[in-house]
Amino acid sequence: MAKRPAPSSFDELKQDIKAGQYRPCYLFWGEETYLLQHYLRELKKKLIDPVTEEFNFHRFSVETFSMEELWNSVENLPMMAEHTMVWVDDVDLFKFPESDREKLIALLEDLPDYCTLVFAYAASEYKPDRRQKKLFDTLSKAALVVEFPRQSPRDLVAWIGRHFRTHHKVISTDLCNYLIDITGGTMSALSGEIEKVAAFAPGDEIRKSDIDAVVEPIMDAVVFDMTDALGEGDYDRALTKLNTLFKMQQEPIAILGAVGSHLRRLSAARILMDAGRGGDDLMQVCGMKDYPARKTMAAAKRFSIRFCKRAAELVLETDHRMKTSYDDQQRLLELLLLQLAQETRHG
Repeated sequence: MAKRPAPSSFDELKQDIKAGQYRPCYLFWGEETYLLQHYLRELKKKLIDPVTEEFNFHRFSVETFSMEELWNSVENLPMMAEHTMVWVDDVDLFKFPESDREKLIALLEDLPDYCTLVFAYAASEYKPDRRQKKLFDTLSKAALVVEFPRQSPRDLVAWIGRHFRTHHKVISTDLCNYLIDITGGTMSALSGEIEKVAAFAPGDEIRKSDIDAVVEPIMDAVVFDMTDALGEGDYDRALTKLNTLFKMQQEPIAILGAVGSHLRRLSAARILMDAGRGGDDLMQVCGMKDYPARKTMAAAKRFSIRFCKRAAELVLETDHRMKTSYDDQQRLLELLLLQLAQETRHG
């Protein structure tokens, strides 16, 4: 009989909240800050009565944190309640001076039952330093370390559908994937855009035109549309997409980097296609998700290997000119777009 997989720290956190039994210490980190903040709020809601929050809830930032204040807050007995909560935002524990590290280790080794201490990394990256073995081991033992990674497209599609249903709207799977693609696919970005689309859409069913009317796409999505327009021989639409990026106040060098990255993915897709391979292989080679990989494979049908090689050369030439000449960088990007358009005509 196959063994069940061990529960993840995220599963354990959800079980703690469901059971109402909380650890003395948690550490939250990860790319999906929407979920991270959601579970921080859930913990606070379960642990702290708003009536006594002033006495039993303590929050520190990088600017307000001190080891002495942390120690006092953890040790303070709850007032007219069973629990206290101490919430620490984005403080790098591994950069403490040695004296503070020793105090933190002592605190973590003897946390009181009535207090839940939470270290949260939403605005900065959590970088544990394993060379500081004593602190790392103590923290790993004392805290439930929960990562909130970017969610899978399948989970996001279900989540988007549920959120639209709360607004009495329905959305297709393809449009869910489209929304994920043009927003970058984080819940933080998607949540606001879902609200905008739901408020704008006149009917019960979300249409692509509803999304396009109110959602500002991320740069990679605009670059994809721009190269797609080139593949269709529509230079005017490609230029319009480039001007969209200028209006978004994207730096020309960043736009060029995004164009180069996308052209490399198109080149990889074309090579795989000619070898009889498919989107799954592109996902593995380029680290892409399913929907953008399928889109890239479809777009690559319009471009030849010769075009892909020449496009790479033109991007490198433009990069060199941006960094070594006094030419206007926006003009150089417009010139690159014109050159790429000419190359598409040659096949």
